[in-house]
Amino acid sequence: MLTDLVLATFHHLLVFGLVAMLVAQFVLLRGRMSGGVLARLGGIDRGYGITAMLLLVVGTLRVFQGVKGEDFYLHNPWFHAKIGAFVLVGLMSVWPTLRFLRWRKALAADAAFLPGEDEVARLRRIVAFELGLVAVIFACAAAMARYGGF
Repeated sequence: MLTDLVLATFHHLLVFGLVAMLVAQFVLLRGRMSGGVLARLGGIDRGYGITAMLLLVVGTLRVFQGVKGEDFYLHNPWFHAKIGAFVLVGLMSVWPTLRFLRWRKALAADAAFLPGEDEVARLRRIVAFELGLVAVIFACAAAMARYGGF
């Protein structure tokens, strides 16, 4: 029981951290670009990736070590929808990550480098869509907890 409580607590804290980092990226991509902003975006993205990996590990531990047991999760269509949305968010985050890395490299080569407004706007839309998918994940989690497997 204590293991389940600890895993659930870490799972929720990691989810909130993930959302906070996505919101921070979205806000920074709305503002004026500068070298400092580009550095913050890179740092936040690194934290986002670490948090996503930890979330995957803790979530897997909840499935196989939690009180509900793996049968509850593995036979639950809402769980599969939730994981599918999580994977989609992860895949969508690859593009911003690659851009942030490219921007950091360009900034190191030229201290006056700033990305184009169209590229920033594109990344902002991607991050906004990721946030929308996180809302889908929350809805799937609520449905999963209430309706179980079919």
